[in-house]
Parts: sequence; structure tokens; C-alpha cells
Amino acid sequence: MEEFEPNHLKTPMVSTSTRHKCAACFQQFKKKENLVEHMKKSYHSVHQPKCGVCHKHCKSFESLREHISGPLAKAHCSSIFAQNGCHLCLKVFENPVSVDEHKELCLQTAPPPLGTMNISYTEYEALEDENYYMSKYPEAVAINCQMVGCGIDGSVDLLARVCLVDEEENMIFHTYVEPQLSVTDYRYEVTGITEEQLKRDGMAVKEVREKISQILYNGESIGKARLDGGKAKLLVGHNLDHALDCLLMNYPEKLLRDTATYRPLLKTNFMSHSLKYLTKTYLGYDIRLGSHDTFQDCVSVMRLYKRMRSQEHQDEETAKQSHLNFDARKSKDHDLHNMSPDELFRISTSNYQCWCLDSQPRTAEFYGV
Repeated sequence: MEEFEPNHLKTPMVSTSTRHKCAACFQQFKKKENLVEHMKKSYHSVHQPKCGVCHKHCKSFESLREHISGPLAKAHCSSIFAQNGCHLCLKVFENPVSVDEHKELCLQTAPPPLGTMNISYTEYEALEDENYYMSKYPEAVAINCQMVGCGIDGSVDLLARVCLVDEEENMIFHTYVEPQLSVTDYRYEVTGITEEQLKRDGMAVKEVREKISQILYNGESIGKARLDGGKAKLLVGHNLDHALDCLLMNYPEKLLRDTATYRPLLKTNFMSHSLKYLTKTYLGYDIRLGSHDTFQDCVSVMRLYKRMRSQEHQDEETAKQSHLNFDARKSKDHDLHNMSPDELFRISTSNYQCWCLDSQPRTAEFYGV
């Protein structure tokens, strides 16, 4: 009969199996081929939000926020972040003093409401230098549209107001829009728009579209803008598809920067956050406390874009070279299986265009042309 051996006297078995750890998200796999498949599908890259303590890469800033301060946060990372981290940009600093100095710059105040400003419109002059865009990064313009309701129940959106600001937060265009259909709900509590304003100051939507196109294309041909951008400007906004639909307007997709669909700003389930949430969470102030102010919304979405653009990641040329290497080796599983986790991560790229690349001079290669 086999003699019973108490558990505390048993000799522990030492596992000889090797765990394969992802260099980006730290997930572990029993087999190397499982790690390779994970890297093929995960699209990890240096452009993903990264923990300043353990350097783990996360799919979004929301995922990173849960990692360092959520209910199931990693204890070590959470402890250091609580002392030396900025809750807005999620960066980690060497000491609390550095954090306090940083927060003075990171925390922003709400822009003044449009109602307190003198509204003026200045004709926008296009740039004449054809080589202008070769020497600097592309400039951006933010747009915000307000809608009133039409239809029997007022649920159909109808463009009623448009505002554009530049990167210095100057208002470069603002107008009410003449209704194309009968308005059944002015949504005054949200928009602050009255029937009198639209009748008195409304501009025909065709004219609005022409003026906005003049600003955005900046004297560039549509064909050139679609090819490599040329002198055309980047268009920043929240839910841009809806705004462009209401304007009955098209704009090159490669020139759109939408805070409602930008992957690092999405929820953990990849759904969109509201502009109100993004502004409070990443800029530190409230908007839309009463009626929606089109200028405040416009400035806020521009600030969000500039904060994302200022992220410091891998330079563009290295990223492009990595992309080519990864594509070239995807079909060669033998090569991939012989690579270390760090090597696999170096040839992996994200499945979205990181806005940090907008800080690079604009060239045809910048857009992958």
C-alpha cells in the first residue's frame, strides 16, 4: 500500500515549461505560436498608451486609467501613480513637486462662452506658396455644429449653427444657418437658438459649405488634397461624419481627426465617449453645464486634438520601416517563431493613424502615398 504523505512534506514539482510573455501587454502564453498569433491580432505598437511605472502598453487611455487607478489596478503601479502621477494626461513624474509644476500647465480652464464675445467673420486668405506644406506639419481647424429638429417629432437633425477655430483658438468662422426645412423643435434648452436668430442671421447652407471649403482646402485643389494633403488643413471635431452629413459636404478621410472615433480616446469596449466626458477627464474643466456653447465645444475639441498630437512616440520613419518588416514577415511563421518577444513587438504596428505623426512635416510619404 502506498504510504500517505502529508501535503506540507511533499516535494514541490518544478515546472520546466517556459512561459512566453508579450513585451507590450505582458500577457503570457504556454506556446510560442500562441504569442505569435497574439501579436498578429493585437496590433501592439509604441503608439499605444503606456504605463509610466511598469511600461505596459494598453489599448486606450481608459484601459490605462483602469490599470493605474481603477478598482482592479495593479498595486505597485497604483501606489506610485497616486503620489507622482497626473490624473489628466496619466504621465508619471519623479516626485510630487514635479507633478505639481506639471499640473499647472496640464490643467486648463474653460474658454469663455460665445455669448460674451463679439462675433466677427474674417475672410480667410489661402496660402500662395505651393511648397509651404513641405516645410512644416499640417495645420488643423476645429469645427462644431449645432442642430435643431425637424420632422413630426423634431427628431431629425437640421444644421442651425457652425463655428470654426484655428490652433490658437481664434474663431475664424461663425454663422447661423438658414433652415432648409420647417423647424419643429429649436431645442432651445440645449442650443440656445431661437427662430428669430435663424431668420435674421441665417446663411444659406450652400454658402456656408463654400466658405468652410475655402478655409479647409486653403487654395489647394481637391485632387491634390486627396492625394497627399497639399496645403489643405486637417479637420478636427467630435462625430465629424454627422457634421459633414448635415453640411452635405465631403472631405478627404485622411485629413479628418475625430475625437469620437480616435482609438486611444475610446471606452474599453471601443465605444465613443461624449465630448463633455473627454473634456472633463483630459482637460480638467466642465462644458455643457447649461446650453451647449458652440465656441467652447470647438475650442475643447481642438485642445483634445493638440494634447493627443503632443504625445512623444517613435519617429515616423522607424514606424514605417517596422510596418514594412512586419507585413513582410507575417507570412513567414518560421521567422516569427524564431524571434524574441521584444523583436516581435518592434515589428508590430497599430491599426490606426497616431496623431503624434501630425507633428511631422507633411510629405507624400507621410500619408503612405
